[in-house]
Amino acid sequence: MRFHPARGALDAAPDALIVKYMLNHHASLDMAFQALADPTRRAMVDRLTLGPATVSELAGPLSMSLPAVMLHLKVLEKGGLVKSQKAGRVRTCRIEPQILSQAERWITERRQMWERNLDRLGAFLDQAKPEDEK
Repeated sequence: MRFHPARGALDAAPDALIVKYMLNHHASLDMAFQALADPTRRAMVDRLTLGPATVSELAGPLSMSLPAVMLHLKVLEKGGLVKSQKAGRVRTCRIEPQILSQAERWITERRQMWERNLDRLGAFLDQAKPEDEK
């Protein structure tokens, strides 16, 4: 923030606005990675990649109560990874592939950037070697 004398008010610096946009832009990815940080939720996502499942089916292999499973599902839904639908007394969950694709794309972009950087570093180090070591 900086003082804008003509208006007598504080304005956000242009750099701050860019950072704010970037933070908001990646908020959905942040929520997805936060949801995937837990091994129980990753196991639930793994199961859902095979197809839709009821909450009871998801809870079966887990050593926790049904309310605890529901809390994990809530985090997965908030992260955009899972959608659920209730029909009568049965809640069926399914995977939402869009956010997983976004996360994969984000990881791939970073991997490619690091590979380029390491390739450039390798080329630089090769050039910097003394002639008798080449």
